[in-house]
Amino acid sequence: MQTQLRTNEIEPTENISFPIGTIFLVARLYDVLNFRTLSGKHKTRGIDINGLLQALISYKLTDNFSIKRSHDWITRPKVLAEFNLPPFSERTLYRVLETLGAN
Repeated sequence: MQTQLRTNEIEPTENISFPIGTIFLVARLYDVLNFRTLSGKHKTRGIDINGLLQALISYKLTDNFSIKRSHDWITRPKVLAEFNLPPFSERTLYRVLETLGAN
């Protein structure tokens, strides 16, 4: 049982929330529901649409903020590495969503 405070000041860090359980769930359901085949036919060049969509779905299930904020979350180095994505612009995300008719 804690009887005294360890610090009087909270210091911000560079640590981020990384919802690994949600990411694994999205990856599993993405394969089970065969989204790879469905979405793959819409975009064949450039950034892998499947990795981008899995990252976006994981973000929306976790934080559910705007698309602009999703770009900020997805382009963090550890998130890009998890989904095997290269750095990309916010415009790329909008164009993918337009291609799929989500915007």
